[in-house]
Amino acid sequence: MAKKALMTYGGWDGHEPKQTSDRFAAYLRGQGWEVIQSATLDSYLDAQLMGSLDLIVQTWTCGAITGEQWKALNTAVAGGVGFAGWHGGIVDAFRGNVDYQWMTGGQFVSHPGGIIDYEVHITSWEDPIVAGLKDFGMKSEQYYMLVEPSNLVLATTTFDGVHDPLRKGTVMPVVWKRKWGRGRVFVNCLGHVNSDFEVAEARIITERGLLWAAK
Repeated sequence: MAKKALMTYGGWDGHEPKQTSDRFAAYLRGQGWEVIQSATLDSYLDAQLMGSLDLIVQTWTCGAITGEQWKALNTAVAGGVGFAGWHGGIVDAFRGNVDYQWMTGGQFVSHPGGIIDYEVHITSWEDPIVAGLKDFGMKSEQYYMLVEPSNLVLATTTFDGVHDPLRKGTVMPVVWKRKWGRGRVFVNCLGHVNSDFEVAEARIITERGLLWAAK
């Protein structure tokens, strides 16, 4: 039986939620998955759908999640459905819901300098999500996060202090994974816009992370 994913997208359009959702929906379909794409968080309220899923991929920057929507999402992930996403679509989704941030293991707070050149450093070489990849460069937003220390960090970035001297030398997690109840959560802070995933390493990490979260 094919694996099944729900991909929700929306919120702030500057993160190109539909385009990035389409990119990875095509990847999953190419792996033989059944993929449902939805532009409403009310999909989380469909108990029959949620009970049939292997993976939820969320691309929803800012906005708000209702108490009922959060309860349904939380129940699904804690019960064993994978949860994954990238950039603000997962770690700047619902600023008013600290329980959601507790699940994802981090919350965006700033990106000093806006679109800049920076390096991503692989830190867990043995992990299959990043195995065989080398450190790589990005020209995008370098996310400064508040992060959960228990995350299993797979890649980091170091702030050089050019745009914020107080943060010079700060090593920030940029890719991590974690457990939530019986579910797996994968976070990639890369992916400000769809073209960011033309960087092969950013795309491969995301593809592998989606598959990991669903197991």
